[in-house]
Amino acid sequence: MTALARGRMAVPLAAGEATAAAAPRRMSPELREQQIVAKAIEHFTRHGFAGSTRELARQLGVTQPLLYRYFPSKQALIDRVYAEVFTWHGEWEKHLFDTSVPLRERLYRFYTDYATVQLREEWVRIFVWAGLARDGINDRYVHRMRSRIYVPLAAQLWRECGLPEPRSAAQQEAAVEIVWGLHASIFYLGMRKWIFGLKTPRDINRLVRLKVDVFLAGAPAVMAQLAAQQAPAAPSPPQRGTRPSRSKNQNKEQTP
Repeated sequence: MTALARGRMAVPLAAGEATAAAAPRRMSPELREQQIVAKAIEHFTRHGFAGSTRELARQLGVTQPLLYRYFPSKQALIDRVYAEVFTWHGEWEKHLFDTSVPLRERLYRFYTDYATVQLREEWVRIFVWAGLARDGINDRYVHRMRSRIYVPLAAQLWRECGLPEPRSAAQQEAAVEIVWGLHASIFYLGMRKWIFGLKTPRDINRLVRLKVDVFLAGAPAVMAQLAAQQAPAAPSPPQRGTRPSRSKNQNKEQTP
């Protein structure tokens, strides 16, 4: 707290001044809505989605009915918070999948830019609160990341490594998990800082580039091992005129 703020606290307010200070300031509907959303982000960051709208209204200095004039339900407010916090930049996909640029440079650019959005306190804490509450926000975001980043990036990784397309769903899913691992390692920086209260390096961009380098040093070899694995053979159909054999256990189960 600054000295100026302490000085203001030390001077007692007259009765009229106290009443004026307590009265909510009139503002346009647009500004009021922005104020509610900003305070809701702060509120849910600190208390999770169990935080009450009554307490939120108290912090705003407005009545709960006024809050519901702007957002008819708590879920509507949560949905707006989701839209504000979990922003998506269209240029991310454009730059990430621009094959005229080397893959390493594309990953550097995407993850250094993405980290400036994802590693904010409100992003990390609200994402974790949402996961604990099982309210669906995480499902929506993870589905978007999987369909728009992980799966297409895994497909590009196969091609960048000069490998044939996956021959089974298991191979494709394993490649997605490899990409997801890179993403998770970067997200964990935010967990360390905003959940565990641990120090993180100041130069996040340098650390992100390091993680990309580690990923590219190991992923191609693992992808080659995946490609070398034989896809599971489908069971051959029984020959005409023969009955499929039964195991002893099956015979026992069907014995009266």
